[in-house]
Amino acid sequence: MNQAPPPPARTTPRRIHRLLPARTTTRADTAETGQDGAGPHGTGSGPGSWRAGVRRVITIGSRPGPWKRGPVLAALALLLGLIMLGHAEIPNRIGNLGSLTETLLPWFGLFVPVLLAGALWRRSASAVVALLLPAVVWLNLFGGLLGDKSHPGGDLTVASHNVSADNPDPAGTARDLAASGADLLALEEITAQAKPLYERELAKAYPYHTVLGTVGLWSKLPLSDTRPLDIEMDYGPLGDTKPAEVKLTYNRALRTTVATDRGPLAVYVAHLGSARVNPRAGFWTASRDRGAQALGAALAAERDERVVLLGDLNGTMDDRAFSGITARLRSAQEVAGSGFGFSWPAAFPMVRIDQILVRGVKPESSWVLPATGSDHLPVAARLSW
Repeated sequence: MNQAPPPPARTTPRRIHRLLPARTTTRADTAETGQDGAGPHGTGSGPGSWRAGVRRVITIGSRPGPWKRGPVLAALALLLGLIMLGHAEIPNRIGNLGSLTETLLPWFGLFVPVLLAGALWRRSASAVVALLLPAVVWLNLFGGLLGDKSHPGGDLTVASHNVSADNPDPAGTARDLAASGADLLALEEITAQAKPLYERELAKAYPYHTVLGTVGLWSKLPLSDTRPLDIEMDYGPLGDTKPAEVKLTYNRALRTTVATDRGPLAVYVAHLGSARVNPRAGFWTASRDRGAQALGAALAAERDERVVLLGDLNGTMDDRAFSGITARLRSAQEVAGSGFGFSWPAAFPMVRIDQILVRGVKPESSWVLPATGSDHLPVAARLSW
């Protein structure tokens, strides 16, 4: 008699558990859930938490996408850095491009945040890394100007101002300048009509003064050995035919000696030729550059140890055209100023073309005075022996 097969044995839950493969806790599981009970969204502060964060960042950064995005932005960033790094190598043969670049060099730093914004918008890791070059170069060139390097004290205050031939209120400008308290005050672009006004308004504060052509110096200390300085504004055969008395009417530079209680101080006042930007000639600086060379030669021949140059040089001291001057004098603004000290145009200053340069004396502070009726801002400095 056939018997029915026995019913299958029931598998208990414990046996089922034993039949399943054992789950091994891995380092990845720990990173996913977090240690000490912190889940994937927990805020655990254990070693596993920050390690997981670091691995996540490395994983994202190692993906090809962020490095392939924004190649144009990366190229522009590198080009910007190379231009600032090698500005001295940019030739002047075509439109004085090198001098123009050096004149505007501080403003090249504005392109860094602009390119950074584009790199972040494109999520371009390569562009962000490339921007390190122009950022570091700019900080190396101009980072020292961002802080305040002034010191208290000083023995002599000097000021310089291109008062502008078109100044609608020369008398008011003179009163403002006298209120600055400067011991030496150099003026440039003095017209024949405005000269009596400046002399009258400044007479009380400055018992000594000299005006030769369109430049002058007002002083609280005695002056001597004053003479015009030829900066070759009349160039070529036509200029050679003009008599000295004719040239003196529009003379634009002088040299004089100021008697101080520490000995003589040689003071130069200069207004170099203008610089122009136009489509045909590019950055035209011919007359200015001739004047800079002549002024540099005069400074090289100067025998006095203490020298101050005040004036509108129509250029920044980064421009290679002034190498003959900057090799012998140093800028009061760079040594003891705060910021760039931009002086032109007065409505929105973009460059410092009005300079105070010294030798044999120490700049303690340098600053820009409030606007007058001129298109330039006055500049001032405090010097010590």
